Amino acid sequence: MKILIAGDGKLGETLSRQLSAEGHEITLVDSNPAVLESSVNRYDVIAVQGNCAAMDVLRDAGVESADLLIAVTGTDEVNLLCCSTAHWINPNLHTIARIRNPEYSEQAYAMKDAFAISMTVNPDQQAAIEIERLLKYPGFLKRDSFAKGRMEIVELRLEEGSKLCNVMLSSLNSIVKCKVLVCAVVRNGTAVTPDGNFVLMEGDRLFVTAPTDTLSVLLKNLGIITHRVQRVMIVGGGKVSYYLADALQKSHIDVQLIERSEERCLALADQLPNINVIRGDASDQSVLESEGLASSSALVALTGLDELNMVVALYGKRNNVPQIITKMSRIEDTSVIDSLSLGSVISPRNLCCNTIVRYVRAMQNQVGAAITVHSIADGKAEATEFLIDDETPHCGEPLKTLKLRENVLVVGINRGNTTEIPNGDSTFHAGDSVVIVSTGTGVIGHFGDIFA
Repeated sequence: MKILIAGDGKLGETLSRQLSAEGHEITLVDSNPAVLESSVNRYDVIAVQGNCAAMDVLRDAGVESADLLIAVTGTDEVNLLCCSTAHWINPNLHTIARIRNPEYSEQAYAMKDAFAISMTVNPDQQAAIEIERLLKYPGFLKRDSFAKGRMEIVELRLEEGSKLCNVMLSSLNSIVKCKVLVCAVVRNGTAVTPDGNFVLMEGDRLFVTAPTDTLSVLLKNLGIITHRVQRVMIVGGGKVSYYLADALQKSHIDVQLIERSEERCLALADQLPNINVIRGDASDQSVLESEGLASSSALVALTGLDELNMVVALYGKRNNVPQIITKMSRIEDTSVIDSLSLGSVISPRNLCCNTIVRYVRAMQNQVGAAITVHSIADGKAEATEFLIDDETPHCGEPLKTLKLRENVLVVGINRGNTTEIPNGDSTFHAGDSVVIVSTGTGVIGHFGDIFA
């Protein structure tokens, strides 16, 4: 497909890398020639310099023949105008706009026809939702949902003394006493799809597939003690912090929010009257100590600096805070920080990118397209959910008789209100949804792509 990306910031660059790798024709539009030159040198893209909301610039970028426009500049108003202008030039164009300002969220959705927007995305709100879900299940580093929340792939790190250290995967279920499937393991920065003979080691990060109602059983049987989060310290007063604090206060969780800017503190105190907003410098450890870091159930580092978030997370770990969540906005290769105790690492742009990639694949494959897409194992693997219909090949045939592509694993079959961790005798039928994990370089855009 021919795709225009307006805005070559962090999200624009991530989308350029992902979508160009999937074979799409990408044109980048940005007013900064330096960032465009960098992207052209790194990815297979075309660059057009100029104001992406200007009609002439959009025409120069080929909007009249484009299939999709993704507006992800740093300004919501520019994104809205860009989509409206582009759709006026090309009425058949699909448009996606990033809208980050909380004041515009409901308005943009209600007026999406007026603005000619096919879909809006808000990476800050997505990150806040993901963090809230992690706080509800302390013990997991990451949680990705499928089958409308009935099935998940969760990430666990094997710490020293874990019951699973030096255990062969074929013996896993007898130890955890519930049926789960390890679909990927990251060891020393490398992702592998393990078989039953794979032996788990301290430091491994496991990606485990399980029905949602099995997760608490898994934690209990692994001896991972979890308590309901009662007090959360949030460091940084950006948009993610606003969305998160607002959600937590509705769940009656005590929130301490630390922000350095006096102006931002006053704005947050006005927007969140039930939240304790403290003006302070999070790089000063005495500030964290005086505000009760040691007695917090969780620490969430959400400043605009990755380096500061890492330092805050490490200090929280040293103070034995039970749960730590760290936002990383710029570091792409998380394997370089894999050895650090940063807890759960959240990347708003990667979450947003997954949403947009799913939309693109749905446009490309009108029938059999993925309904859920999650990047796992530091982006080295992808978990994808497909809806099965009457035209899907091999319906009713046992999995053990099917020839699948290399590095493709069927990890879940969802039928009605039931979720099955499949074995060789399992089958899928029309109406089911099937979750697969792939670790190869090829894109699984359609369910039929999984077969050899």
